[in-house]
Amino acid sequence: MKHDNFPTKRILGIITFALLLYWGLLHPSQVGGFLSAVFSLFAPFVLGFAIAFLVNVPLRLLEGLWDIHAKSPKGKRPVCLVASLVLVAGIIFSLFFIVVPALAESFSNLASQMPMYVRQLESLILSLTQLLAEYNIVLPTLDLDLERIYSTVLNFFTQYGQALMDKTIGVTTSIVSVLVNFVLALVFSLYLLAQKETLMRQSRKAVHALLPQRWATNTLQIATLTNKTFANFVTGQLTEAVILGSLCFIGMTIFRFPYAAVVSVLIGFCALIPIFGAIIGAVIGAFLILLVAPMKALWFLVFLIVLQQLEGNLIYPRVVGKSVGLPGIWVLAAVTVGGNAFGLLGMLLSVPVCSVLYTLFREFVNWRLEQKGLSTE
Repeated sequence: MKHDNFPTKRILGIITFALLLYWGLLHPSQVGGFLSAVFSLFAPFVLGFAIAFLVNVPLRLLEGLWDIHAKSPKGKRPVCLVASLVLVAGIIFSLFFIVVPALAESFSNLASQMPMYVRQLESLILSLTQLLAEYNIVLPTLDLDLERIYSTVLNFFTQYGQALMDKTIGVTTSIVSVLVNFVLALVFSLYLLAQKETLMRQSRKAVHALLPQRWATNTLQIATLTNKTFANFVTGQLTEAVILGSLCFIGMTIFRFPYAAVVSVLIGFCALIPIFGAIIGAVIGAFLILLVAPMKALWFLVFLIVLQQLEGNLIYPRVVGKSVGLPGIWVLAAVTVGGNAFGLLGMLLSVPVCSVLYTLFREFVNWRLEQKGLSTE
């Protein structure tokens, strides 16, 4: 006799999951090592998917323009794909070759002006000593033993030189590994973009074939929602970054702040990081200006605060606005938790991920209210 009310398989599944969870909690280092190994194995494919998603934003725009202006669809995908890759790569390399030389120049200026700063510091200490001496206050003297410093530095490099060399070799090996993974990821992303319609159709067929109908429908709805949320977030953040960087460049040019182009590019790039990006950009920009004109660095911070208020109250709500459908308090929570857990990558991805979870939970709550005959308001 078959007992339909006794779900043996379900109970066994729950017990197995509970045992695995208990074991994982007792052995977190082994679980972390296993997850790290799995991530390292699939890292090129994860990175390739991320590159494909990013390049797909201008690709859709260029293909839309092609459909409007071109007479024939022949060659649309390869031409637009190459143009999108060149555009994204050009933006990245432009950021690198604009910002890095400016930082190098700033540190070079700092090194060249260091003797002057030292003399000013010595003069300040001497004046302070003379002033305090009038009140019978004696500052402790700073005695530098150059021979001892030289001996300490020599012993350090003698003792840890081999360790530093081994570390350098390890870093070089890691860089080579990263480059290999990046090449594999780039090839994988090109394949995804070139065959994205076919892959999407095959994925839908596989989901419907492997899952029950209800689960398949829910899975595809969640995938569609996730894709839409991430696409809206990326498009909105990029648009806001361009607008903010352009306004920063115009304002810095009007007020004759140094490094207008470099700082504006930094401000626009840091705007991609929600909430904390403004602070990071302000600190780096003020530091660059401080090395050239200290008073202008202070006025730059005032200007940037005004610009950030304008951006936060007028630009962001209209450009990004409700594109991800996430209230401000949850944006702050998502960025904080994501940054603490996964660093810069967590800051960038936490908002759209949290938005998807927030939307799914909101729909579930509304469904449960409707089931109970209550108003969703």
